[in-house]
Amino acid sequence: MASDTTGPPPGRESLGPSYWRLWTSSGLSNLADGIVRIALPLAAVQVTRSPALIAGLAIAVTLPWLLFALHAGALADRADRRRMMLAANGARAVLLAVLALMIVFDAGSIWVLYVVAFCIGTTETLYDTAAQSILPQIVPRERLSRANGRLYAVELTANEFVGPPLAGFLVAAGLAAAFFAPAAMWAAAVAALLLVRGPFRVERDLSTSLRADIAEGLRFLWRHRLLRTLAVMVGVFNFATNAVLAVFVLYAVGPASVMELSEPAFGLLLATIAAGSLCGSFVAERIERRLGRARCLALAFAGGALLLGIPAVTARPFLIGAGFFVGGVGIVVWNVVTVSLRQRITPDRLLGRLNSGYRLVAWGTRPLGAAAGGLLAQLFGLRAVFAVMAVLTLALLTGLRTVTDDSMDAAERQQDDPRR
Repeated sequence: MASDTTGPPPGRESLGPSYWRLWTSSGLSNLADGIVRIALPLAAVQVTRSPALIAGLAIAVTLPWLLFALHAGALADRADRRRMMLAANGARAVLLAVLALMIVFDAGSIWVLYVVAFCIGTTETLYDTAAQSILPQIVPRERLSRANGRLYAVELTANEFVGPPLAGFLVAAGLAAAFFAPAAMWAAAVAALLLVRGPFRVERDLSTSLRADIAEGLRFLWRHRLLRTLAVMVGVFNFATNAVLAVFVLYAVGPASVMELSEPAFGLLLATIAAGSLCGSFVAERIERRLGRARCLALAFAGGALLLGIPAVTARPFLIGAGFFVGGVGIVVWNVVTVSLRQRITPDRLLGRLNSGYRLVAWGTRPLGAAAGGLLAQLFGLRAVFAVMAVLTLALLTGLRTVTDDSMDAAERQQDDPRR
């Protein structure tokens, strides 16, 4: 009798228990993130009504990405990545527990919130860099698309859908509870991650300085034509996206706006992006297998252009929501394809530094985009911002002359070549 050699269909192999423990830890961590993202400004408005001071919280949270992203990448390639994630989440749990106690004893202030926000942003930089770099050490490379898709699903659900409304309920119950709860979630995330066994320090020469390590990672990114092109493309798209989102509230909310939405309706409209992203996280692997990666990326940018440009031609919420949903699908399909590609073609000893350098290029354009959106809106009107940024996004399709299926396959073969 012939043996049964039938295995699971391609892409359906088990991701393994370590992956699902990481997945659980990531879900808890992102749920805490989603709560804190809403709870911090809600706490701030209880101590000040200054728009500048409230906006400063967002700067305090995001500034560490500009200051420490490259250093975080270098550390992720030197230290044990799991321990780095454990330390970051442990620090976040302690920070929020201390903040909650200060609120209980009426010792909070806007400056305390600034310090906590900056520290949370710093630990997030460390955690996210290590988390994106550890996955290829847990999941075989041929299963990375599926693994990344499942991670995006739980992260989006926790961060975008569950966390924000839960934060509102917690703040209503008591401000201290809104910080004790995520502290407990980060502690639980630490416990789940402790169950992921094994060493996660990459084997490499540690005799070099941190500055030399950072320079090596940046050189690798700059000299790798495929990765460099992808980083620039996503950086330009983030520029365009933030230009639109920075002024879209003026187009959508209030009786003087074009859409005349209420604040809750505005929140629901933006949630369609998250809904599309969640849907995309489940179908990205299937679309990638069926259409090929280059076509996936082309469709992702087409969806992104629709997301940014549809308010230029209509003010109907259902049509804009549909465009946002499609754009959300495209964003996650892009992320699953490109993040998995980076993980496959980057040597493990460089992955932390590559990820941090890539994110610096990709995310560093966000404040520039917001400023450009405000300036364009002031000079030419809101619809001009939407139209210009949609056209700019479509122009990024020219980058796919470099980012082809052949070039991506060749990069993977080169990484697999044992003679390298």
